Amino acid sequence: MNTKIILALILIAAAALVRAEENVTARGATEHKIIAGGELKWQDAPASLPAGAQMVVLDGDPKNAGPFTIRLKMPAGYRIPPHTHPAAAERITVISGTVHLGFGPRFEESTGRELKAGDFAVIPARVPHFAWSRGEAVLQIHSEGPFQRDFVEATATP
Repeated sequence: MNTKIILALILIAAAALVRAEENVTARGATEHKIIAGGELKWQDAPASLPAGAQMVVLDGDPKNAGPFTIRLKMPAGYRIPPHTHPAAAERITVISGTVHLGFGPRFEESTGRELKAGDFAVIPARVPHFAWSRGEAVLQIHSEGPFQRDFVEATATP
């Protein structure tokens, strides 16, 4: 009797592992990837952001469905107007420099919080937020594509 129970538990565990592997593969993680910092190929950020920033895609594709990771290099004095992401949360890690992050439909520096290298923030979908840097800063952003940014005010669109 115990042998049958143990065999059944082993089969259930094996099925769960196979299902977990299918989920990982379906979400795009099919092989390992290592990128050294010196190998990053920075490009101008998309036109949907104010001019001056640079971006590199580390994994995935922000334009397509599925998880992705990018880095955004903000020059000194850079400002991202209030906006939302309608479909997915945005996860931000400050890699270098200092960034200020505020919440609400209007750009009000007094409501912002300072984030330094190593700090992390999660912004749920549909929450208006904005950011700025006084010096150069690099952010790493994780989210789900297709990544969409809706500026709160039409006049805020870059």
